[in-house]
Amino acid sequence: MNESTTCPTKQFTSSASLAVIGIKLAELKLFEPIKQQVQIAQKTVKDTPTDKLYDALISLLAGAHGLVEINTRLRADPALQRAFGRSRCAEQSVVQDTLNACTPENVEQMEQAMESIYRQHSQGYQHDYQARFQVLDVDMSGLPCGPKAAFARHRLRGPAAQSSRPPIGPGAGQPLRRNRRGSAL
Repeated sequence: MNESTTCPTKQFTSSASLAVIGIKLAELKLFEPIKQQVQIAQKTVKDTPTDKLYDALISLLAGAHGLVEINTRLRADPALQRAFGRSRCAEQSVVQDTLNACTPENVEQMEQAMESIYRQHSQGYQHDYQARFQVLDVDMSGLPCGPKAAFARHRLRGPAAQSSRPPIGPGAGQPLRRNRRGSAL
C-alpha cells in the first residue's frame, strides 16, 4: 500500500534554514523602512516595486548569483516565498525592469532606509561606548588559506605579499600547477 503520510496542503522547501530566517525577518518587519521610504516610479500590475526588491533580496539570500536565477530559485519554491511573507514571486525580467527604473534619488532613499534598519536592529549601533569599548575581531594577518578553500588564490597580493615569511612545504615558491578544469593539483 503506497499512501502518503504527509498532508497534501503542506508545502516543503529545500531551503528550510533560510525559511526560518525569512519567518524571523517577516516577524521583525525588517523590510518595512524600505517599503515606506523607497518610492520607485513604476506602475504596479501584480507586485509593487518594493515587493520586487524583496524578491531580489530573497533570491540572493537563497544563493542566486544574479537576478536571472529568480525564476529557478524563488518562483519554483512557493514555501520559501511564504516564509518571507510573500504570496507570489515576480518574474525575473520584471524585477530587472524595476531595478532599471531606479533613479539616484531612489538610491538615496534606499541608503536612508538601510540606515534606519541599522539603527533599529544593529547591536553595533546600540553599543554604549561610555560604559566600555566595543571589541571587534578582525583578521588582518593575510596568511594564506588552503588550496581547497572557496575562492582561494595561490599568491597573496598587496602588502601581505611582501611578507618576510619564506615559502614552506613541497613545491614552495613554484607556480601552482592546475589540471585541465583549472583545479589545483
